Amino acid sequence: MLQMLLPLTLCKTHIAKCTISDPVPIFHKYYQEGDAIIGSIGFHIYVPSEMISFKDQPNFTSYSIPFVLTKNYQHILALVFAVTEINGNHQILPNITLGFNIYDSYYNARQTYHATMELLSTKNTSIPNYRCDSYNNLIAVVGGLEPEISLHIATMLSIYNIPQLSYGPTPVMHHTKTGLSFYQMVPNEAHQYMGIIQLLLHFKWTWVGIIAVDDDNGERFVRTLIPEFSLNSICIAFIEKIPQVTYLYLHIADVLIKGYNIYKIIMTSRANVLVCFGDTESIAKLRCLVYVSNMAYLTEAKGNVWIMTAQMDFTSYFFQRTWDQQVFHGALSLTIHTNELLGFQQFLQSRSPIWTKDDGFIQDFWEQAFLCQFSDSMLGKKFDENCTGEEKLDNLPGDVFEMSMTGHSYSIYNAVFAVAHALHDRYASLYKHRRKINGKRHKPLKQQPWQLHHLLKGVSFNNSAGDKVSFDENGELVTEFDVINCVTFPNQSVIQSKVGRLDPQAPLDQGVIMNKGAIVWHNWFNQVQPLSLCNDNCHPGNSKRGKEGKPFCCYDCIPCPEGKISDKNDMSDCLACPDEQYPNKNKNACIPKVVSFLSYEEPLGIGLAVSALSFSLTTLLILGLFTKHHNTPIVKANNRSLTYTLLISLLLCFLCALLFIGRPKMVTCVLRQTAFGIIFSVAVSSVLAKTITVVLAFLATKPGSSMRKWVGKSLATSIVLSCTLIQAGICVTWLVTSPPFPDADMQSVAEEITLECNEGSTTMFYCVLGYMGLLAIASFTVAFPARKLPDSFNEAKFIAFSMLVFCSVWVSFVPTYLSTKGKYMVAVETFSILASSAGLLGCIFLPKCYIIVLKPELNNREQLIRRKH
Repeated sequence: MLQMLLPLTLCKTHIAKCTISDPVPIFHKYYQEGDAIIGSIGFHIYVPSEMISFKDQPNFTSYSIPFVLTKNYQHILALVFAVTEINGNHQILPNITLGFNIYDSYYNARQTYHATMELLSTKNTSIPNYRCDSYNNLIAVVGGLEPEISLHIATMLSIYNIPQLSYGPTPVMHHTKTGLSFYQMVPNEAHQYMGIIQLLLHFKWTWVGIIAVDDDNGERFVRTLIPEFSLNSICIAFIEKIPQVTYLYLHIADVLIKGYNIYKIIMTSRANVLVCFGDTESIAKLRCLVYVSNMAYLTEAKGNVWIMTAQMDFTSYFFQRTWDQQVFHGALSLTIHTNELLGFQQFLQSRSPIWTKDDGFIQDFWEQAFLCQFSDSMLGKKFDENCTGEEKLDNLPGDVFEMSMTGHSYSIYNAVFAVAHALHDRYASLYKHRRKINGKRHKPLKQQPWQLHHLLKGVSFNNSAGDKVSFDENGELVTEFDVINCVTFPNQSVIQSKVGRLDPQAPLDQGVIMNKGAIVWHNWFNQVQPLSLCNDNCHPGNSKRGKEGKPFCCYDCIPCPEGKISDKNDMSDCLACPDEQYPNKNKNACIPKVVSFLSYEEPLGIGLAVSALSFSLTTLLILGLFTKHHNTPIVKANNRSLTYTLLISLLLCFLCALLFIGRPKMVTCVLRQTAFGIIFSVAVSSVLAKTITVVLAFLATKPGSSMRKWVGKSLATSIVLSCTLIQAGICVTWLVTSPPFPDADMQSVAEEITLECNEGSTTMFYCVLGYMGLLAIASFTVAFPARKLPDSFNEAKFIAFSMLVFCSVWVSFVPTYLSTKGKYMVAVETFSILASSAGLLGCIFLPKCYIIVLKPELNNREQLIRRKH
């Protein structure tokens, strides 16, 4: 490290020839010369290392067999393809050729630092700041794929201020690592988190499991998602960490036990959706854990929907080629948005170890991809077949190698072009045109890497596929995500198809475009969109009630109370219907209420109307009969004028009942109660006057009685007028202060809108009834003692009985009226009017009619003066 900080030292090639060699050679590298070199440190090969003893000199032989992530070899080819395109396009970098220097991190910090030092050193040496023979003009580094690897690279590149374009997630920055800068060829991870939430909400998945790698990045993923899930009503069923294998055979048993426990939790949980955060190797690790767990888990495995983050890829090692991978069938994966590049597949098909001698990766890739072996292989005898070099990449299954460009490869391609466009802008500012001196073209000036930083921040261009490439103010790529559906087959091949697109910066309900018909779900779900809920949905007609001690996604379903409905699944509260509607039987919809009033078209209204008219006709017949026998003793007895007044008032009472039938209007509402109150007051006061007349007439017959002066028509008339005027005064006061008006009662009867007359003032209504009751009680009080007076035509006993009937009707009216609702309240009042009026008519006048019609011999003066002995 100290040597890295020393001033740059140059070796004079004309004085001495350098013979520096690398004590620890790197076998996997790929170099192409150029005026400007783009370095790359990726992750294509995994070498599980043993514990370091620090007793032996480190060398490559201390490693086990390298496990090639064959799918990641496309990352190398994407960079080579981009450089080839740029060098073939003189409009981007005229007079300049790009070269590259590609190394592997082996997912190992030591090898990453070693590779970085190689990038900073003269070719084939590992001495930074020492330039000998070939000058390595490193202008930028593309890498790494994993966050930790990116951080290790940046630790060294930051010393030289060399731009680094990472195509993996942003590493967790601790306080000791501040000041490191990256150009992210992927969107900010927060956008990916929002994309996951958009996807879950789109499919209404609210009960999910989380599986994450057991490192700082996995911890950040979980820590960030938990509050975001809660804000969007998504609950977490469980959180599990993918165990890491640091050294081969170290605690491997613990890792397998942990893996089995995770597998068991997945298979027994109600969560059918698993959000998985990992790295490019995580799928291969998960396949190992699933493979071992399947042998121990005896119950039939259930299907799940795996939602994988963009940094994960469906990869496998050569020894996993025959393992069942149906557990991942139907998975959904987020990837950086890609488009097919013209000529890329032809470029892939042209690759062969026969023609590519400088590629230090292709031989191991070829052997493990095609399960064959070259004669000069360093791996010993691992495969039975011999490699010819003429095998075709397009014959490989999708989890081994893809012919279509993956998201990571697309990011690498765009990263190389971003550097090229930044270089173009730099040279364009220095040279307005090509300069030639003596017919020779000048070589371009050497550029310092740090000079590209401000140009990279502002770079913006359209790549050959037509997609715009630019960075935001944080140096992160502005792009969308594609949704990939992974379909596995019994022969262990995999096909990944694009089924949707996510725009994480769009509103949650607008950022998802999905072709649901193109999605292939796990066979467990019978090609029906899966549900992932803590419990079954609360269907319409019910509402949710949280379970104590459980997440808010777990709840009981309770029926809606009376008068309320729920018309959607999983409603938190039931809703009241509008006033003009009412809930149906299932309480999942509102039905328009029926307009109801006491009409002439229904049996009840017809019956009351017919009764009113019948009683009115009967009253008219009685009035006609009395008029015909106007001068007979029975008509003249007890004040003939009061008799006619009473009959006419009863006739009007019967007709008054018709005002209560039919659609309420302003006129009928104003008249019905006031007319009823005044007319009834006339009738009852007439009865009271007749009773008083009977009593006074009997008292006046006694010798020396002073009651003679009170006997006559004037007293009866005064009683009727005074009693009636008091009731009229009450009614006028009612009409002036708070008159009745047409109204619609939407609350009393759940299924009806009752058209009624609102009384305006309930107090005045009961005052009218109370006053009539007072008159009736007074009449009964006077008539009851007088019922035994010795008079053949004495009406007192009939009046007493009629008042008893009258009071009984109206006493029973009050509780009945208060206990009924809707139009039946009007029917009760109408019936009470008819019943009480009929009681007066029948009790007082039917006995007289009987004598007049059937016993005319009793209707003479002798009967009138007959005394009871």
